[in-house]
Amino acid sequence: MTTNERRYALLILDGTIVDGAGAPGFAAAVGVTREAAGASARIMVLRDAAAIESAIGRAGRLIHARGKVVAPGFIDLHSHSGLLILAEPRHEPKVRQGVTTEVVGVDGLSYAPITSRAHLAELVEMNAGLDGHPDLAFDWDSVESYLDRFDHGLGVNIAFLIGNSALRLATIGWDEREASAADEASMRSMLVEGMEQGAYGISSGLDYPPGAYASTGELANLARAAARLGGFYHSHVRYALGDRFLDPFREAIDIGRRGDAPSHITHFYHRTTFPGTPEQMLALVDEARAEGLDVTFDAYPSEWASTRLLITVPPWVQAGGPGPTKERLADPSVRDRIRAELRERGVLYAGAGGIADIRLGYFGRAENLAYEGRTLGDVGKERGGDLVDVLCDLLLSEGLRINQVTPGPNLAGIRRFYQHPVAMVGTDSTFVGAKPSPRSYGSYPRILGQFVRDEALLSLEQAVAKMTSMPAARLGLRDRGRIADGLVADLVVFDPATVRANATYDEPRRFPDGIDHVIVNGTLVVEDGAHTGALPGRALRRGRD
Repeated sequence: MTTNERRYALLILDGTIVDGAGAPGFAAAVGVTREAAGASARIMVLRDAAAIESAIGRAGRLIHARGKVVAPGFIDLHSHSGLLILAEPRHEPKVRQGVTTEVVGVDGLSYAPITSRAHLAELVEMNAGLDGHPDLAFDWDSVESYLDRFDHGLGVNIAFLIGNSALRLATIGWDEREASAADEASMRSMLVEGMEQGAYGISSGLDYPPGAYASTGELANLARAAARLGGFYHSHVRYALGDRFLDPFREAIDIGRRGDAPSHITHFYHRTTFPGTPEQMLALVDEARAEGLDVTFDAYPSEWASTRLLITVPPWVQAGGPGPTKERLADPSVRDRIRAELRERGVLYAGAGGIADIRLGYFGRAENLAYEGRTLGDVGKERGGDLVDVLCDLLLSEGLRINQVTPGPNLAGIRRFYQHPVAMVGTDSTFVGAKPSPRSYGSYPRILGQFVRDEALLSLEQAVAKMTSMPAARLGLRDRGRIADGLVADLVVFDPATVRANATYDEPRRFPDGIDHVIVNGTLVVEDGAHTGALPGRALRRGRD
């Protein structure tokens, strides 16, 4: 079929194309065409005025984008939607930011491959304060059967990483011990099988048991197995390691070095409580890359971190899974030890004010609902007693499921990191509780509005590349992340003059302004700033997408 005969399901007119590859924006029309039933919708870029005029008469739908930017759909390298999107497939917090693909199975906490239904239920219970506990049939076991669940209608596409906690659960269980040679062989076999079924690599979350119990050598061997299949190592670093500043990142880089694997450090951030500067952290990346290592990182554009409240207690408390964890939390002698360790380690997982600054969320019991969105310090004053006792009592009351929001990266560090050539965007989005971190609803619009337009921290082309082609390349997605003829039609149309994040610490569930249209796999999911109800997203699979 010639260009003059091709019909277009959609034709986007008069916009400025920012192609994702970093090239200067240019004027053109973008057509979305589907050559055959069941085939992926593809992009066609039309620059010639006569060709555009001819195409208008052969388009099923016109989108007028004068004054707007047309960009590839954004690819989020870190999201905690691996369960909740199955229960809430419209996924408005993300698609209304322009996200068309996101990575799940992060922080080592993937929900496949786990062959034991009991272990799967335990991981869901332990991790509910981060990934939620939706009413689902947890009836999968392999990567393949898990990914199949995403093929029945989603607002965005999903790319999956295998978490090292899942591999440990399937071989060692919840035990805090070193893996044997046989254990490692079993984990490598499951990893290879899962990647052959579509996973893009391996993730670790070295503050979350049981993955936190893995040694550097164990992780390097797993990273090597992933790399041999074209995958990469995606790491939430071991923040309590060594100097608790640079040593955690040194370990992540060393795992890639020893495993001969690309190493991607996720939610790279600098806290004001760190004993050094953002430049020292970036120097580690630069030195590794000068050595010839493939090291990259992502960062989220928010001062507010979020995870499960359970991270506040030391990993040894969580050995054995949810049952033994609850027993320890109820033990007064264990609470005394937790108090002592919190005093010794300081504010590692909280703000400068310590655990009193932690904002609590995702309560389920009626007697606790009044605490939703309040700080542990406030709740402690109301209930009376030591804050560690209050924290442990609440975790026990809620079956461990509480979420926390805390002061996180400092804004100066965020700005510095985004200017680095290999920095990408990952939101670390969490979706539980009345007041999640504002990063879940406002990351991409904040970058485009505040950092690009208002502060000129980055050019628009640089920012879009960090959201699109660079994460696509990191994942190995061949047909997404750029606007070019023949690529899959994941697109976003936004107004560079009005785009802005409206999510704040006090009102974090506010949608952004200026994201006008979002197209996933050729279908309009957001139209004139509102969700259309369409669910064209699916699981992407390594080697096939």
